[in-house]
Amino acid sequence: MSKPLKVVAVSGALHKPSKTDALVEAIVSELSVALPIEVQFVKLSDIAPQLANVVSRTDLPTHIYAHIQAIEAADFLVVGSPVYRGSYTGLFKHFFDFVDHESLIDTPILLAATGGSERHALVIDHQLRPLFSFFQSLTLPIGVYGTDKDFTNYRINNDALQNRIELAVNRALPWLLQPDPRKQAVLRQPFLAQL
Repeated sequence: MSKPLKVVAVSGALHKPSKTDALVEAIVSELSVALPIEVQFVKLSDIAPQLANVVSRTDLPTHIYAHIQAIEAADFLVVGSPVYRGSYTGLFKHFFDFVDHESLIDTPILLAATGGSERHALVIDHQLRPLFSFFQSLTLPIGVYGTDKDFTNYRINNDALQNRIELAVNRALPWLLQPDPRKQAVLRQPFLAQL
């Protein structure tokens, strides 16, 4: 890989400190061991007051619009949310409503979530994965879910969760080391036009 992978890490947590922030940061840290990366963090807790009242992309504050543009141009996304009422946060969805619906086609995404107990673990497959399927993204097969008991003072304390992070990153590497599928799609267009 000649240049660093452009990674955007999004945490849907609304409070600080946050287990979701800690989980997303741990995933990015593990990824940085395997690949040269350039990371931009987007923490909803930092932008919530300015984001909540915006209803049009053209009305986004400059710094939030810059986050949206970074997501749209990313090579890889790490996306996590805490679970509220069985789903991701409303502000998390509101934020992604501003992302252009065609900008994430074929973008690989590693999904993560945190919740109070194991009973919310399916949020990754039943809530997050359908959202990014709408964007036609490549949601990676292994997500990472952590519960309250996996953290002490907002740091991961569970070897099983750390192992899950390592497994998810290792399984992501083949997707990240291959040529960018979005560029490959552009190269295939002249061929498809001949059919």
